[in-house]
Amino acid sequence: MFQWAKQQLANVAGTQEPIYGPDAIQSVAKQAETTPYTELQKDDLKWITLDYTCVETQTFYFTADNGLVGFVQVIYSNLAGIRTTCQFNSKIYFPDGRSPNIWKSDPLENYGLDDQKFSFYADNLAVTLSEDGTSYTIKSAVNDDSIVHLTMTRTAPGFLVGKNGTSNFGTDPNEPWGSMRHSFWPRCKVEGHIITKAAEFDLAGKGFFVHALQGMKPHHAAARWNFVNFQAPTYSAIMMEYTTPPSYGSTVVNVGAIVKDGEIILANASGTASHTEIKGDAEADWPEPSAVKFNWKGTNKDGKEVTAELAGPLGQRLDRVDVMAEVPGFVKMIVGSVAGTRPYIYQYAPAEPLTLKAKIGDEEVEDKGVLISEATFIS
Repeated sequence: MFQWAKQQLANVAGTQEPIYGPDAIQSVAKQAETTPYTELQKDDLKWITLDYTCVETQTFYFTADNGLVGFVQVIYSNLAGIRTTCQFNSKIYFPDGRSPNIWKSDPLENYGLDDQKFSFYADNLAVTLSEDGTSYTIKSAVNDDSIVHLTMTRTAPGFLVGKNGTSNFGTDPNEPWGSMRHSFWPRCKVEGHIITKAAEFDLAGKGFFVHALQGMKPHHAAARWNFVNFQAPTYSAIMMEYTTPPSYGSTVVNVGAIVKDGEIILANASGTASHTEIKGDAEADWPEPSAVKFNWKGTNKDGKEVTAELAGPLGQRLDRVDVMAEVPGFVKMIVGSVAGTRPYIYQYAPAEPLTLKAKIGDEEVEDKGVLISEATFIS
């Protein structure tokens, strides 16, 4: 009970948590030992909207045929059940460097959900799940310098790792005090555009959708993140990895998949992410990577061994996001003033395509495509 009280103090005050140890996280990797993944059903796409401290997001990444990459995103944030606010973000990157990034982030007013909690609405915004649960349409006029009309239709099954995609935090597994959940559409078809005052940008191409829930203060759940979204003509490879703070034993949780149209080749919690070269960032004082290697391994539904690797230089970073400078004031309250908490997101999409090298049973395949990657350092 004393551990619970200390954790509640940390939740409210934003202070650093005590050292609970690795047994205080019930990683989704444990579920994946017997159930590597579960295909998403429509009901799995509902917003959860916890009534206590949380950050829940739906993010739609696009890899356009014309070379543009980026995302649109809805963020739902609840501070201790006292205050809830929502934000809509849109970002276009130009990996060839022909133009600066286009980044818009706007608070939402009069937000809500449909009766079944599948679709999100606000003034000048609708994120709507289709009746058959296979596509989202995003329409936004929240910012008149970023008018969004985008449809994302999955072309491979959606999934979550394990039975429910969730890692729980707490010293009593029966009464967790926090959670982390991810569900994915790893390979999608994208149609639509973003219109700015300067131009209209066609986003037709491939996409990736992730619905994420951090059911606790973000800096209590994770100290570092690695994110991979690789889209190629035949295959897609995705990965989401986080490392907990020392409070939970600096535990690494890695979920990911290799898919192609109509089929999940592999999905589990057995991948690895490595920064193979570090150039560092003297200004922010974080070990910014310059080259990476990502690996997936496991067994497919036919019992064949599957391994895959994606490695190479990251090139010039697209952006470095100082999270505390970008987020609304109430999110700063969620993070609090913990010493050593300095969240920065390093974003990349190498101008030169990278090659996914995979072995499925005795078959060796290679597929060259576009990588969108993020390395996040929090504490």
